[in-house]
Amino acid sequence: MEMRHASHRLRTVGAAVFAYSICVFAEVVFLACPQGLRAQTGKPAWTSQEKPIAEQIKKLRDLPDDVRALTTKQLAIEIRELSATPNKLRLANSLANLSTEGDFGHDALQEVATALADALLETPAPPEQGAKQDQPAAPYVELAQLVRYEHVQASLDDPQFAAAMAKIEADDVRRQSVDFTLSDLGGRAWTLKDLRGKVVLVNFWATWCPPCRKEMPDLDALYRRFKDEGLVILAISDEDASTVKTFLADRGITYPILLDPGRKVNELLEVEGIPKSFVYDRAGKLVAESIDMRTQKQFLQMLGQAGLK
Repeated sequence: MEMRHASHRLRTVGAAVFAYSICVFAEVVFLACPQGLRAQTGKPAWTSQEKPIAEQIKKLRDLPDDVRALTTKQLAIEIRELSATPNKLRLANSLANLSTEGDFGHDALQEVATALADALLETPAPPEQGAKQDQPAAPYVELAQLVRYEHVQASLDDPQFAAAMAKIEADDVRRQSVDFTLSDLGGRAWTLKDLRGKVVLVNFWATWCPPCRKEMPDLDALYRRFKDEGLVILAISDEDASTVKTFLADRGITYPILLDPGRKVNELLEVEGIPKSFVYDRAGKLVAESIDMRTQKQFLQMLGQAGLK
């Protein structure tokens, strides 16, 4: 949910989802964060070394992808060189959050993960106020998801990081056996387990989410290419039908759009941020998962794990 514009992913677990989501980006950057990242209320007091990095992070989405990849990597290196402060952790976590909006290269992601791990080692983030003991602070979840889904390395001997990894692994185990039935905009009901024998890509999105909108043409191109080979795309929105229909009116999207107004399927699949996609193979096994926007090349890699090439 794009509460943190400029970021759309609610990278937290438990009750602090919305509290954290609005803290990371605002009119400047990182206005008021929950306990795990907050040193004071209001705007952070940036040092002369921190402020240029904060300003560049704000503008990352305005850059062409190739420039953004190089800038992301360089910013991660510059963050690692900063003194150990809560601001360093803010910067590292926010850069990590934006680093998965597309394909910016493994080297850039590795530098981002290393910068975040270093910042957490220097300035550990306590659990969010009111969170249960087994719910780690947001930056640990961010790092764990990079390790799990972007296949980077991170060395951090911290119980919160271990708890974040354990929760992600447990969530994936549960996702292997889920089933749901939702209706599309035309009233047709779709049941996940009835699609055995097909390759199913389940995509969570919303009309107000810029990265969601950006990946839709690539998803549609892949659907047109592979639908006769058994690809089914189920794109799920928790918005009302009129909002979705108005948005889609002139976009030419051909894959099914399903509605989840009560967010029951979002909760079933532990979706805490969008866009998010899952790929199930013809046997119904979850074989690939994304934590953010994907390019057509990245979607192809995911579908390849289900046998579509």
